[in-house]
Amino acid sequence: MEKEKVVLAYSGGLDTSVIVRWLVEEGYEVIALCLDLGQKVESLDEIKNKGIRAGASEVIIKDVADEFARDFILPTLQMNAVFEGTYLLGTAIARPLISKHQIDCANQYGAKAVAHGATGKGNDQVRFEMGYYALSPDIKVIAPWKTKKFYEAYPGRIELLEYAQKYNIPVKATTKEPWSSDENLMHISFEAGMLEDPWTRPLKDMYELTVSPQEAPDSVRELMIDFEDGVPIRIDGESFELAPLIRKLNKIAGENGIGRLDIVESRFVGMKSRGVYETPGGTLLMAAHRAIESITLTSDVIDLKETLMPRFSRLIYNGYWYSPQMKLLLNLVSESQVGVTGTVRMELYKGNINITGRKSPVSLYDADIASMEKDQGNYDVEDSKGFIRINALPLRILSKARN
Repeated sequence: MEKEKVVLAYSGGLDTSVIVRWLVEEGYEVIALCLDLGQKVESLDEIKNKGIRAGASEVIIKDVADEFARDFILPTLQMNAVFEGTYLLGTAIARPLISKHQIDCANQYGAKAVAHGATGKGNDQVRFEMGYYALSPDIKVIAPWKTKKFYEAYPGRIELLEYAQKYNIPVKATTKEPWSSDENLMHISFEAGMLEDPWTRPLKDMYELTVSPQEAPDSVRELMIDFEDGVPIRIDGESFELAPLIRKLNKIAGENGIGRLDIVESRFVGMKSRGVYETPGGTLLMAAHRAIESITLTSDVIDLKETLMPRFSRLIYNGYWYSPQMKLLLNLVSESQVGVTGTVRMELYKGNINITGRKSPVSLYDADIASMEKDQGNYDVEDSKGFIRINALPLRILSKARN
């Protein structure tokens, strides 16, 4: 009898390596789909061998870094999107891309089911499954950590590590330091284990993409980034495609101690969680993009984007990438970037980013008008009297009525 096929979102980490074996023992034929999202810590060949050793019938590795950069990272940065004021959404924006490729793979191999290794307490379960159902409404979803037989046998990471050791499945985490990490082109995240206590200081050797600000160079690193219609295209005059450009900025920023973040965030499922992140290149790009927008967008467009940004960020964080409201917002983002062209100069020093200049061939900054020196006839200061009185009229009426 032919086994039922399932396409598993496979990272090669602790959870999904164990899940491969468990699904095989449950009678499934497992197709492990590992997407190269720009991660550099683990060898993809090692991940493939690990999946085969765990029991997968096939391990498919696809390089989607360019697609990830173009269709997911870029619009998120162009919206200047941060969740709860701090988080640059590096994990959240990767999940809809993974969901999309899982559904594509399921269609290609005739699989009626997809699976993931997200827990029943986290955000990723929502992000994966919202993507699955948006793209394939009748797909069967297998989530072992929401399956009683699995979670009762393996309630936590310690038990998973023991299972991995039992079947000689090599994993990065250890019983001594059982935190979990997830990396892509945008960032690397750390959670669980010792990090579940929000007062516990992360260990120095946990960080992988950045040096500590204290250990960063004692000299300033000047940097220039060129944008064309909202797309970063050059670093210090050298042209790059988007994904390589982000990799280059990850290196530059990481060497200067930029991009570390330690936060407690509000999960969609209702609880607080602690996450530690490294987003070096994304942090640089966010600062540079805001700077170039400041001289190329009108005040009202900036205000509209700032008003909608929290909603945009929450839609991503909560797993609504393929929703109609996100489609509308993505169209808005795209339209807003026309003319966001120019160069930003910045200085990097021990974890800090200082913008020191911005210029654009289509700049809205007019020095003749803005100058505090003698006016050249471009701005009549007498006009400001009526402008202020008209705008103050509701305040004057209110004051008279109440006093």
